[in-house]
Amino acid sequence: MIVRSLEEIEGTDRHVKGASGTWESKRIVLAREHAGFSLHETTLYAGTQTTMWYAHHVEAVLCVAGEAELTDEETGEKHWITPGTMYLLDGHERHTLRTKTDFRCVCVFNPPLTGREDHDENGAYPLLAEPGIDEA
Repeated sequence: MIVRSLEEIEGTDRHVKGASGTWESKRIVLAREHAGFSLHETTLYAGTQTTMWYAHHVEAVLCVAGEAELTDEETGEKHWITPGTMYLLDGHERHTLRTKTDFRCVCVFNPPLTGREDHDENGAYPLLAEPGIDEA
C-alpha cells in the first residue's frame, strides 16, 4: 500500500515545472509504482495557453478548480472546462488549454509516465522507459 500526500511531493523530483513556464505538476503515482497508470495533480497558470498532443499516451483530466477553454485543434471544437468537468483524450487529440484562472486538475496517463517527461516541440510527451518496467 502506498500513501502519499501532495505536501510531501512539494520540492522533490516528483514536483515538475514545465519548461514552457505555463504549468507545474505533482506526480503522485508513476511508472515505478507498477500500477499500470500514472496520477498527477497539475496546475496551469492563469492567463496562459498550452498546446499539447499526447501521441503516445491516453490522458483523462478532471478539473477540480479554475476555468479554461479547451480547443480540439483537429476539429476546432471548443469546450468550457470548470470544476467537476472531465475530458478524455482517447483519440490522441492535439488540444490547447487557454486558462482564465489558475486551472487545477487531476490527470491519469496510460501508459504511465516516469516523471521525467516534458512537452517536446510538438506538445507531446516522449515515451520514456522506466528501468525495470516492461513498456511493451
